[in-house]
Amino acid sequence: MSPGSAAPAATAASDPATSAPATFAPATSAPATSAPAAAGDSGSGHTATTTTVTAKAMKGTGSVVTDDKGMTLYLYGKDQANPSKWTCAGACTRTWVPVIVGDSVQTSGVEKSLLGTVHRNGMKQLTLAGWPLYRYVGDTQAGQMNGQGKDKEWYAVTPSGQKSAIAD
Repeated sequence: MSPGSAAPAATAASDPATSAPATFAPATSAPATSAPAAAGDSGSGHTATTTTVTAKAMKGTGSVVTDDKGMTLYLYGKDQANPSKWTCAGACTRTWVPVIVGDSVQTSGVEKSLLGTVHRNGMKQLTLAGWPLYRYVGDTQAGQMNGQGKDKEWYAVTPSGQKSAIAD
């Protein structure tokens, strides 16, 4: 029994237009359907736009914040929370990708009032409790935290905007 495989078949049967979104519906058919597709390959060219942040319980560290694809979000200890200021630039952003957002971000388990943005090269980088947020390129699957404690400066961020504890 695999509910994940049944859902696409049901969706295709009930809405034939979604089986070929690039051909039929450039952007007018369903904004909710086109947003995830656009997030994968458009935006600034080197980063995707995040639309949702979620608190997830992780083994050994408690709850951390993930993006709409389930990827762990991190804060950088050399950045500044008050006022928000990013210091990871240039080569740093090839390893630690800034979390870029549009005008609206949905939350689940994260207090929306703690979210904000800081301007970054004409885009908006998401902040949580003032801390600019990043993804780690070493996390290749949802739920990974390979960047946790890197260089004793990078930490998965908790739903309250704090550094996540390192599991011993």
